[in-house]
Amino acid sequence: MHEGFIGLFIILGISVFLGILGAWAFRRMHIPQVVGYIAIGLLIGESGFKLVRMADITALQPFNLFALGIIGFLVGGEIHISTLKKYAKQFTAILIGEGLAAFILVGLSSFAVLWLVTQNFNTALAGGIILGAIASATDPASTIDVLWEYRSRGVLTTAVVAIVAMDDALAMILYGLGTSIAEIIAGGGGSMSAHVIKISIELFGAVALGVVLALVLSFFLRWLHKPERSLSLALGMILLSVGLAVWAGMDVIMATMTLGFVLANVVPRRSKALFGVIRNFSIPVYVVFFVFVGARLSIGNMPPWLWGIVLLYVLFRSLGKVFGAWIGAKSTNSDPVIRKYLGSSLFAQGGVAVGLSIMASHHMQHIMVAENMSLGDMIIFTVTATTLIVQVIGPAFVKWSIKRSGEIGRNVTEEDIIEEFTVKDVMDTPVITVPESESLRSIATLFSSHDQTVYPVINSDNRVIGTISPEELKGVLVDHSSWEWLLAADVMIDAEDYVVQDSPLAETLDKMRDLQLEQLTVVESEDDLRSVGMLISHQVRKRVTEEVFIRQQSK
Repeated sequence: MHEGFIGLFIILGISVFLGILGAWAFRRMHIPQVVGYIAIGLLIGESGFKLVRMADITALQPFNLFALGIIGFLVGGEIHISTLKKYAKQFTAILIGEGLAAFILVGLSSFAVLWLVTQNFNTALAGGIILGAIASATDPASTIDVLWEYRSRGVLTTAVVAIVAMDDALAMILYGLGTSIAEIIAGGGGSMSAHVIKISIELFGAVALGVVLALVLSFFLRWLHKPERSLSLALGMILLSVGLAVWAGMDVIMATMTLGFVLANVVPRRSKALFGVIRNFSIPVYVVFFVFVGARLSIGNMPPWLWGIVLLYVLFRSLGKVFGAWIGAKSTNSDPVIRKYLGSSLFAQGGVAVGLSIMASHHMQHIMVAENMSLGDMIIFTVTATTLIVQVIGPAFVKWSIKRSGEIGRNVTEEDIIEEFTVKDVMDTPVITVPESESLRSIATLFSSHDQTVYPVINSDNRVIGTISPEELKGVLVDHSSWEWLLAADVMIDAEDYVVQDSPLAETLDKMRDLQLEQLTVVESEDDLRSVGMLISHQVRKRVTEEVFIRQQSK
């Protein structure tokens, strides 16, 4: 047992380390980082060197459920009631359009191939219905990851988040009804009403669980002000939500998504910082989750006709998403950007589809479609292979869509701008300097006629040798007789506090806070102390705010 735990720790360590390297390599090629995680999983998993085997992934299933819980929580936090009220009609039409179109096209194409292979109408129809239902699902994790990675913001981004959040519910409804019909058609019995009740419990029970836990969490957040305590409590609620959902047979993503949604709308101000902290915390969790997605994919030993179903599944599912979303958006007069690019943002397929395929395999294991292959096995192989393909192309199309719509880089914050800028980007120029031989009378005139409160003192070579502020003048300004013969060099403070223009703005602002400075002299370089500007804290804040507004509005 002890050695087994050590092995799992090693697997987790390898997954995080190699996953980060894979993401870095793929970003260098301008490919979304989530593809890098999955590629590393393929390399070390069942289709590669087999460093991670299915037994390991099964042992770490609780970790995967926790990752799904965090993903659901963060996705729920992106949805706001005001948005749903504004776009409810559009989102409902688009959801039904893209979901049903994928269901119909994939179902018909899969049915056609299976009928040619099995020559059994009922078996082919059952397989087509189930594959069509699974095809309606969209992976929220990799889709949202791309939106976060590229700081996307706008009407398309809002629509994508809303649709992928609701897509799983539609997929489960279609799957539940489809499985009931498929079992009846294939001769496996089953009750339609029993499946409807089961699906209702899974969905509505998960929603109720999420609402209750969110209200409890929001109550405690009113009294917790330290981020680390809020983080601990929120993670505890996510774990509790996951555990209760699994125990009761409810949908994990729906429960945690509801938890995040209710929290974000009940206590929006208090939860905003919490969602940011959890998003930062979730990075290694995301990495391991997607590495495991790639590691579990085993695509060997598939007959040629099954590859035909795989290719048709990917093709018609993609067409269904594109044309179904377009029809839904067109019928509700949605924004042209949504009509053009929403469908191509919904290609990714992940955990929900794989989970539904596993459930389907239990129901369809007794129905044979070929020698040594049941309908259940065929469904798992098909969904596994298609997941591999669309998890590679899906994030790339999400990036393409938000890039074409002009929404990349619009979800920026003041902190992002500060981290990106240097001092040169926000300093005040030109700066008024004072020669070291300047009399106090002239300096007093400068203070009375300009807003600048700190003046760099320069020597004959224009190098900064000190600074003068009102603090240095307090003791001498009352003595008017000294104004003519006292010079700047006599009262200045030696130039110990200055900043080079190419210095990072974030580090410089930290320095100013530590020294309690409102203004700071900016020089050319460490070797060239000529004054080139002044860094004034309130002006910096103003310019950073303006830059955020410009970036959010102009793209």
